[in-house]
Amino acid sequence: MPRTKPRKRKITRYAPKLKICVSGAAQGECLDIAHAEALAVGRAIAKAGAILTHGATTGIPLLAAEGSKTAGGMCIGFSPAATSAEHVRKFHLPLKYSDVIVFTGSGYAGRNLLLTRSSDAVVIVCGRIGTLNEFTVAFEDKKVIGVLDNSGGITEEIKHILKAAKRGRQHIIFEKDPGRLITKVIQEVHRIHPHYPSDDQEP
Repeated sequence: MPRTKPRKRKITRYAPKLKICVSGAAQGECLDIAHAEALAVGRAIAKAGAILTHGATTGIPLLAAEGSKTAGGMCIGFSPAATSAEHVRKFHLPLKYSDVIVFTGSGYAGRNLLLTRSSDAVVIVCGRIGTLNEFTVAFEDKKVIGVLDNSGGITEEIKHILKAAKRGRQHIIFEKDPGRLITKVIQEVHRIHPHYPSDDQEP
């Protein structure tokens, strides 16, 4: 009786999606200045097949999440609260436009750290002091950072801050067009981490 060849073991490949954080002001003039741009950034992230992460807050992050959801994207929010009740009642934050909310229980500063470190890249759109905090955390962690140029707020100061810091630009991309910004950010992530987001490598 002829010997049968052993079946070749099927190797399952996994391809986790990139996670792109959108950081921006929760309130103030940025909502008027960069309303359309925030929506466009969210749509671009969704169309690129990436997951949008954000601070589970109002303003620019919420607009970006709305843009992502209208384009069929997935959004993960990181809340400063420990529970959904605390999120709504104590922090007065929304639950909409998030597929998942991670209740960090870490307050705003701790939330910012967990949010940026859980993301593959950070995109800055018209922000204030909290956005600057997320920018500096991402910078220290050598994350890819996209800055939507001329979108107002802290984006107008980042080049001056980098010049004063004398640490170079690392992996920071400045771009005025939301779609091109997201494309360049993703290209830079792939350039730095060619193995990610896919583990489709020979064993």
